[in-house]
Amino acid sequence: MKESLKIENLTKTYGKSRGVEDINLDIEKGTVYGFIGPNGAGKSTTIKCIMNLINKNSGNIYIEGNLIGKGNDNVKEKIGYLPSEIHLYDDLKVKDMLMYSASFYKKDCSSKIKELVKRLEIDISKKVDELSLGNLKKVGIALALMHDPDIIIMDEATSGLDPLMQEVFYEILEEEKKNGKTIFFSSHILSEVKRICDKVAIIKNGKIVSVEDIDNLSNSTFLKGKVKAQNVEKIIAELKLKVISENENEIEFVYSDDINSLLQVFSRYKIDKLTLEEPSLEEIFIHYYK
Repeated sequence: MKESLKIENLTKTYGKSRGVEDINLDIEKGTVYGFIGPNGAGKSTTIKCIMNLINKNSGNIYIEGNLIGKGNDNVKEKIGYLPSEIHLYDDLKVKDMLMYSASFYKKDCSSKIKELVKRLEIDISKKVDELSLGNLKKVGIALALMHDPDIIIMDEATSGLDPLMQEVFYEILEEEKKNGKTIFFSSHILSEVKRICDKVAIIKNGKIVSVEDIDNLSNSTFLKGKVKAQNVEKIIAELKLKVISENENEIEFVYSDDINSLLQVFSRYKIDKLTLEEPSLEEIFIHYYK
């Protein structure tokens, strides 16, 4: 299957501060590709490099085989981009903002705009500076999709959307996928990535630590636990636990394996206290993906 988006040895640093290092991704046409990691991991930096909004230190980025760089900005017309933070002309009404943006494309966007405005329940009579975060995000989604792009890049797309509107948004993305569009979907919410993505790249501290088919990720069982026992060091060694914190005979940990195996090991020890729960994505990344 042909690659829609290819990132090759991408590195971006901010002086002495870390950005991203040696990022390599191959995103096939017609797939929904998740890009997940904790806040500050490098997701937005990678996307801004794709969009040529910041200068990379090294590496190449290809859109449908075309190298992104000076002199071929027209390639970006194939992309619909939703940034994590949306900045528009505050004094414009939403209707005027949509029409102004549509004027940059060599196609009639009116039908698509009408559809998106209806489905996303956008009030086009309001001024941009009157919009709540959620309503501003809905306008951003419409701006990203209005020109029927081949490649859709979304950075933390659902932040600010209420649960009902999130469902509408997921339906829209599923329809875009069925129409053969490629979607690069950055998020720190594991559940939504599991729901809509075919494949996922996991980034931590500016580096790709894993690339997984979504079925493999969905089958992974992460648990956060707290156990108090006399032989807690032996339990850590036997289960190879990722320890979050340790206080005398009590540890807090993240575990990824069959829960029955965990309980079988615990059954051989005298346990004073045990709690198990689902960890946050942040805890999984910080303590599991080393």
